[in-house]
Amino acid sequence: MGGENPWDGAIVDAHQHFWEPEHGRNPWLAPEAAIPFRYGDYSALKRRYLPEDYRRDAAGHDIVETVYVETEWDPADGPGETRYAAALAERHGLPNAIVAQAWLDRPDAAALLARQAECPLVRSVRHKPGGPASPAERGARRTLMSDPAWRRGYERLARHGLHFDLQTPWWNLPEAVALARDFPETLIILNHAGLPAARDADSLRRWREAMAGFAECPNARVKISGLGLPGRPWRAVENRWIVLETVYLFGPERAMFASNFPVDSLCGSLDSILSGFKSITACLPRAAQALLFRDTARAVYRTGGTAP
Repeated sequence: MGGENPWDGAIVDAHQHFWEPEHGRNPWLAPEAAIPFRYGDYSALKRRYLPEDYRRDAAGHDIVETVYVETEWDPADGPGETRYAAALAERHGLPNAIVAQAWLDRPDAAALLARQAECPLVRSVRHKPGGPASPAERGARRTLMSDPAWRRGYERLARHGLHFDLQTPWWNLPEAVALARDFPETLIILNHAGLPAARDADSLRRWREAMAGFAECPNARVKISGLGLPGRPWRAVENRWIVLETVYLFGPERAMFASNFPVDSLCGSLDSILSGFKSITACLPRAAQALLFRDTARAVYRTGGTAP
């Protein structure tokens, strides 16, 4: 049985970003850029964010390792971002693993994956598959997960021992289930708990059904992160059910917490988000908390440099 003791041990942040917009490597962070963004106005993100900023935001929490996730760097130079993140790690001790950019449907996907895999810190790649932007569009459109050329690139991940970080909303998870079953040797790590943005009862019911189907795949993992709502502060009471349902569906050995910082700074402080996760899971056994906050991420991303 669990007690009411929130986690006070070491944390591995399974999803965060660093960037320097002034260098022009992230087109979406350019001063004049204005892309559709799920949190609305994102102009506050157009600032330098480096390990010293992250450590300042994380004060009071024992974050020992982090996973850097690609930041939609200039697609003409994906390996350049990997070199950038690795150089930060060399200078600052963070990050401790990298999710690299990879365009799996490009003609040069094989060569690109080989180059990315050469970096000792690369554990996974991400290529957002697009597709239906709402549940109503599902069936009329499909994501890249069903595209033959994209799947040929995806098939090469296993050759390099790479995972796949999947960022897609819950209504596209049936395609992710097919992908997981067709390529069982590749871990699929679902970002941001399937993006349950709509919080009405019917949407949450359908989100849970989609998540339950994906959780049945042995090679599925999930990051509990990115749960903010536009124009509202991050509150544990609004995210408690989603967090605990995700843990119930996947089990703590296949789920991990992440900050999504600095993106989620649009919704709350790093302290409020981590403290919220701690309060929500205080009812769980200590061993389950250790998996969610540290050990699952460490096993999946090998942040300590250990073998899988």
